[in-house]
Amino acid sequence: MIRLGIIGTGSMADVHAEAFDQIEGVQCTACCDLDLERASLFAKKFKIPNVYSDSSELINDDKIDAVSIVTSDRSHSPIALEALSKRLHVFCEKPLATSVADADRMVNAAHEAGVIHMVNFSYRRSSALLAAKEMVESGEIGRLLHVEAHYLQSWLVSKAWGDWREDDTWLWRLSTNHGSGGVLGDIGVHMLDLVTYCAGNVDWLRCDLRTFNKAQGNQIGEYELDANDSAVLTLSFQNGALGTLSMSRWATGHLNSIGVSLHGDKGAIRIDLDRSYETLECCIGEDVDEAIWRATEFEPAPSNFERFVHSIQTGVPEEPGFDRGAYVQKLLDSAHRSDAKKEPIQLNS
Repeated sequence: MIRLGIIGTGSMADVHAEAFDQIEGVQCTACCDLDLERASLFAKKFKIPNVYSDSSELINDDKIDAVSIVTSDRSHSPIALEALSKRLHVFCEKPLATSVADADRMVNAAHEAGVIHMVNFSYRRSSALLAAKEMVESGEIGRLLHVEAHYLQSWLVSKAWGDWREDDTWLWRLSTNHGSGGVLGDIGVHMLDLVTYCAGNVDWLRCDLRTFNKAQGNQIGEYELDANDSAVLTLSFQNGALGTLSMSRWATGHLNSIGVSLHGDKGAIRIDLDRSYETLECCIGEDVDEAIWRATEFEPAPSNFERFVHSIQTGVPEEPGFDRGAYVQKLLDSAHRSDAKKEPIQLNS
């Protein structure tokens, strides 16, 4: 039995606890949060026997085999590094870190420890995405030429998920002082993973970030609302394809819309994760002339939680590992540099 400790008990931790509870061979035996009362309520909800307010105490619990890190972005690296020093398996929320240097340290530590490591790019559970990658790599749509992707939310406009002005769950995501990387670090990180997973590595990118006024003085209580709200990127891929990527929390009419389209000189494929994780639409062969799209359904793919547990059980690493997280971190850092300099950034790999 794999004994798992969950570090961080905010709203996303519920997703982790519920997912691991459904997997055979793993048991959540400890949890931790700086807010001990919140951690205690979380433990009661999920019947977790051991509760901590200090992550070091949980990590040094000799009855823990693995940890799931569900804390603010900037604390991912120090917590993961300490866990890896104890040779614990580590499952980490995205983004892996807040800088390339920290991400690289995490990769090196994970390799040195010889343990299973995974970053939660959660949309990897889309079987349609896996099929899209295979079709691009096999040349079924021909030479890849154009990529378009978006991730659109509207919780700054809509109250479908509650009122962000009154809930710390949302307010911290708007404040860099509270560890937020803005829309780019929160949901853009998913799109950079998805797009490069299908289309390949990036040669250069250009990024524009915007932060819009949301309150008097752009501040609510202790939260300075300075994190980016919208982002637009242009990507030039190493295979010669050109891509555009957009994301926003101001996209009125979109609760959580995620789409990827890949266009080649022999056909095209598209995924709408807002509708289905298992449906891939294709326009190929004779359908190209009439622009006819046909849908194909695939069996569900395993979640990252399932992959992580399976990897520990078999000793065989599965993706997306920390190496992948570090590459995406390089894209994130380059995007921020591009926005600051108002110019494209060349990548060296």
